[in-house]
Amino acid sequence: MVFKKYRPLVFCATALLSGCSFSSDSLLPTLTGEDPAGPPAAPAKTAQAPTPRLEPVARPALRPAPAPMMRTARSSQTANGAAMASTFVSGKVAELRQELRRLQTNVSKTNSNLQQLRSSSVQKASNYQRAVADVNSRLQVGTTPGNPILVQQFNTALALLNKISTDISSMNKLTTQVTSDSTLAAFLSENTRAAFRLSGALDEDHAGLAMLEDEVNRTVVLVDRLLKELSEDIQRQTNFVATERSNMNTLSASIKTGEIMGASLTNRALTAATSGAGAITPRASGSTTLGRRPLVVIRFDRKDVAYDQALYNAVSRTLESRPGATFALVAVAPNTGGAAKVALNRNKARRNAENVLRTLQRMGLPTQRVALSERTGRATSTEVHLYLN
Repeated sequence: MVFKKYRPLVFCATALLSGCSFSSDSLLPTLTGEDPAGPPAAPAKTAQAPTPRLEPVARPALRPAPAPMMRTARSSQTANGAAMASTFVSGKVAELRQELRRLQTNVSKTNSNLQQLRSSSVQKASNYQRAVADVNSRLQVGTTPGNPILVQQFNTALALLNKISTDISSMNKLTTQVTSDSTLAAFLSENTRAAFRLSGALDEDHAGLAMLEDEVNRTVVLVDRLLKELSEDIQRQTNFVATERSNMNTLSASIKTGEIMGASLTNRALTAATSGAGAITPRASGSTTLGRRPLVVIRFDRKDVAYDQALYNAVSRTLESRPGATFALVAVAPNTGGAAKVALNRNKARRNAENVLRTLQRMGLPTQRVALSERTGRATSTEVHLYLN
């Protein structure tokens, strides 16, 4: 009875106790620090967020894919442009430039060889002059005839003079090479100018041709200058060797007698020039020159006849074999026309002969060794003949 009486109270107490347990579980914090209500649904969505974030990382790898196509297109355009730029004129420019480089290399090498020859010639000439000066100084104070010491010094000087002649031969070889280079330079200059008239050229081709033409012109100037210097050096060295060979003949005779015989041809010419021997008087030759073969025939059929080198070579060769030789210089005037024409031709021939005589004097031949005369003959223009007496 008592149980039935308190049954409603027990039932109510049980319900209240169960409600308090749920309420405490949902409201009181847990000792683990986690949310009592459990993980919410939103964090579950954020947990999946890193997965979309990885997608942009993969996208940059996909973006450069079109780049090779663009580079390929650009490279193809460059190749097409290069193919378009490779014209016949551009190929001609490259060919001419290659020939120009070869020409410049040859010119540089020839110039170096010339400088070496000049240095060698200067040294040999200095040694030669020193050897000759030693002989002359000994002869000046007097010595025994055929002194062996002087003979040895004479042979040394003669060997040095022969070496200088060898240098002249080397210069002649260089002149041949420079002449060939001059021909190549003229060829390049002509072909460079002709390339401007070729069709199918680009503006860049003409710009390259203009630069090439400037380089060719500068190289042509260098080649011409080198050729001129070689010609002058050869003529100067040839004149020096020819004059010194004549002096060596005189020196040889002096060594045989043991006494110095006097001034050389060059010194005699200098003495005649400083003494005022400018007026040339006609001299009669020792023997007639008709029917004889002249050493040199100079025809004045044009203005500024270049006869110096031929005249000097002929006289020097004669003096080498005959140191005491004398010469006859004959002015030949044409005998055609009236008396006035003949007189005019005779005056002109005489003036030409006087000029030749002055040239011989400048070369070192004493005027006392030359006899001047004049005559008329069958000639188309005034002539000057040089004979050996």
